[in-house]
Amino acid sequence: MLQLKPLPVNKTHSLGPLIVFTLALSAFIFDAQTSDLLIYNRSLITAGEYWRIISGHFFHSNANHFLLNTAAVALLWALHGQYYSYKNYLLVFLTSAIVCSLGIYWFSVNIELYVGLSGVLHGFFVWGALMDIKHKEKTGYLLLIGVMAKIIHEQIYGASADVEILIGASVATDAHLYGAIGGLLAFIWCYFTTNKASA
Repeated sequence: MLQLKPLPVNKTHSLGPLIVFTLALSAFIFDAQTSDLLIYNRSLITAGEYWRIISGHFFHSNANHFLLNTAAVALLWALHGQYYSYKNYLLVFLTSAIVCSLGIYWFSVNIELYVGLSGVLHGFFVWGALMDIKHKEKTGYLLLIGVMAKIIHEQIYGASADVEILIGASVATDAHLYGAIGGLLAFIWCYFTTNKASA
């Protein structure tokens, strides 16, 4: 029988997602005042404004985009928040954000502007599924297969037209791939550093 796990409401588990939500909400509220300075903009990154590699992820194309991404932050917390700590949440976020942004910069040269948490969220999804597998949770395999199938489908067929209409922008499917790679790299780092510390 399927049992629902209690939500990971401990401060250690929930502070990271709350901070991400707060920063994304602030970016949404003050978009008109701050987006020109902070969103991912290829030309301005080339000119030396490297902070955009991180800050751009907190901005969104419209309210629907913001709500979809922040709902996903909450869902991933409910799924895998028991594995979150201050240190590893920051690690997964930064690794996924940087790999996502650099992947876009180096390999998706057609993308001039990028906003949204979806690349980072794919990183958290992959990391969480692998943590499930590490802790012998069979659902981790299903989640990992599911996200891999989604990414492959997007790479072959592109994004859903309905989602693009909903968020009022093109979906940067490459960002999902790069973010997922970032989540994998974060897991590998966590895995080996944890094992080294316990050896």
